[in-house]
Amino acid sequence: MDNLLQVQNGQAVSRADIPDLSFRDFQQVLLEETRHSGFIVQFFAYENEQATLKLIAVIRSGLHLYVTGCSLADEYPSLTAECEKFHMFEREIAEQFGVRPKDHPWLKMVRYHENYRGKEDVFGNDYSVDIPGNYPYFTVDGDSVHEVAVGPVHAGIIEPGHFRFQCAGEKVFSLEIQLGYQHRGAEKLLEQKGQPLNRLPVIAESIAGDTAIGHSLCHSQAIEALAGLEVDEGSKIIRSVALELERISNHIGDLGALSGDVAFNPPLNYFGRIRGEFLNLLLTMAGNRFGKGLIRPGGISFPVLAEHRKILCDKIADETPGIANVCDLLFSAHTVLARFEHTGTVPRDIAEKLGLVGYSGRASSLPYDARITFPTEAYDMVEGNANARTNGDVFSRATVRREEIMHSLRIIPELLAKDIDAEPVPVPSSHNLAPDSFVVTINEAWRGEVSHCLLTDKDGSILRYKVKDPSFHNWTGLAMSLRNQGISDFPLCNKSFNLSYCGFDL
Repeated sequence: MDNLLQVQNGQAVSRADIPDLSFRDFQQVLLEETRHSGFIVQFFAYENEQATLKLIAVIRSGLHLYVTGCSLADEYPSLTAECEKFHMFEREIAEQFGVRPKDHPWLKMVRYHENYRGKEDVFGNDYSVDIPGNYPYFTVDGDSVHEVAVGPVHAGIIEPGHFRFQCAGEKVFSLEIQLGYQHRGAEKLLEQKGQPLNRLPVIAESIAGDTAIGHSLCHSQAIEALAGLEVDEGSKIIRSVALELERISNHIGDLGALSGDVAFNPPLNYFGRIRGEFLNLLLTMAGNRFGKGLIRPGGISFPVLAEHRKILCDKIADETPGIANVCDLLFSAHTVLARFEHTGTVPRDIAEKLGLVGYSGRASSLPYDARITFPTEAYDMVEGNANARTNGDVFSRATVRREEIMHSLRIIPELLAKDIDAEPVPVPSSHNLAPDSFVVTINEAWRGEVSHCLLTDKDGSILRYKVKDPSFHNWTGLAMSLRNQGISDFPLCNKSFNLSYCGFDL
């Protein structure tokens, strides 16, 4: 393991300790790890202080995290050609830095922007005239084959994404998904030199509006590691509770939406109302229904007093029986089961090759949960969740969500019953970050593994800030779930994943 440095979740290490391999050794060690039990947490490029292009990889294998690196030429042998887990990461690197992964099986844009180095575009785009989506889509030939294009403008109030179906009759051969219509340059905003550091949490919690807690927690933990900030136990408990409230509200909303997609209106209406109740609990904690402003480097920004904790516990006690009853109604209805079961199945071997995370991965028999594998905050104080149904279909993804809701409803009162003394911390405009350092943070947000990775330069300024939302892994899983399905099943499959456009587009 000389070619890999073992690190801890949220541990700052010196950049000099990260192995700097030849590309051949880098390629060999990564392929060896990922062909077996290893999965990619981060895989990205950056320019160091000498303007040399470097690659960094963070791999999780079992209960351990490893990091390694190498220098990168403008063209290199694609790792995706031998291991599918790299496919989206290599496309992103090609777009961000204008380097070509030779023999990549499906090289296309990710977010549709000019590369950071002003190099010749590897996709052949003219960004002065082209718009997102102008590239050769995958096609299927045949007299009975037809194509259905949906979006990027949709009939509902949702974000932009283009879905192109290749069909024979009602059966889908292939679904190709194109995103990138709202690329905001979040990583570059987080790297902007000279800005006050108290602006960074505002950017981080806005990466994906429904995952404000997950992203702000990853950001705060990274800054805490680099600045040597200690977080008191009470604040850790409150931060964990907030993450679980975010999980509950989103899962409940999606179970309601799934009910609506199969025209089963009682759970749709009930869950729609209950989602608002849990958003209001975040409002009680933070003054914001999405929890924005609550989590900051060093702790929390608002006092969560005994009276607030009582409101949370009383509301959970009041609502838990009703949630359980309506879940029983939803998951026992024959009309629902007929639509959920065996629809949109992603088998375990496909899920493993794509590196699916979160409930999408667990529904396909991948047991990984960062709360158990790499616990942060107060998660070592409570029992982890387990999933019983893992067949990879819509029913499995919905069942995993139900199990997570009930698990969160159990552990929040357990955490709030502990002796909590959480004082709000001031949010300074600057921190002294460790120079020439590296840190990676991982948390199990409601969609799955969120990770932030920071590198600092010799002055302690942020050299590279890399963000990975779980949707970055899972959009391809949605495309695979439509293989050999009826095109009318797309809304149901789509909602069972419910992936983030903005979390992907950054």
